[in-house]
Amino acid sequence: MAEAPVLEAAARTESGKGAARRARQAGLVPGVIYGGGAEPQSINVKHNELLKMLKAGKFLSKLLNVKVDGADNRVICRGVQRDVVKDLPTHVDFLRLTEKTRINLHIPVEFINHAAAPGIKRGGVLTVVRQDVELVVTAGNIPDHITVDLTGRQINDTIHISDVDLPKGAKPTIERDFVIANIQAPSGLKSAEAEEAEEAAEE
Repeated sequence: MAEAPVLEAAARTESGKGAARRARQAGLVPGVIYGGGAEPQSINVKHNELLKMLKAGKFLSKLLNVKVDGADNRVICRGVQRDVVKDLPTHVDFLRLTEKTRINLHIPVEFINHAAAPGIKRGGVLTVVRQDVELVVTAGNIPDHITVDLTGRQINDTIHISDVDLPKGAKPTIERDFVIANIQAPSGLKSAEAEEAEEAAEE
């Protein structure tokens, strides 16, 4: 099961524009957690902690654990309102997940068995096109990563998403058979192959 980054939060008892303004003045960002068959919960999160996660990227498609006064909430962000001038977060919405919730998440790609790839043994270079893949997964069965086995891979081989065994119930958000990685020939080998091709053409 994938480990979710933790965002600390505190329950917010006040409501209205005045309470939200006071929270922002105190370095907090008002927010709400809703869904999952439970009542919506108003919260405040630290502005600097939220901003750090936003700058890390893919915030809207990342599983999170929002701890409200110590209580875990598995969520995914469903919206961030920003100041029109400063472009800083002013409000954040989180969707509470159940075990059966279907969500889009970026799952890291892990490459194994480099030593069993003849192409790499010959000096080929593994070029990773996608460090992670966006998948539709069930919240109760989120993988830590997907695995690409390099066993038997040769120089000039291309690895597509169709070559990867995905976790049960998971599927890519992109329908086409996109490239994850390839093994490219080293520059010396490319030059030798080019020369051989030229000689063959001359003959």
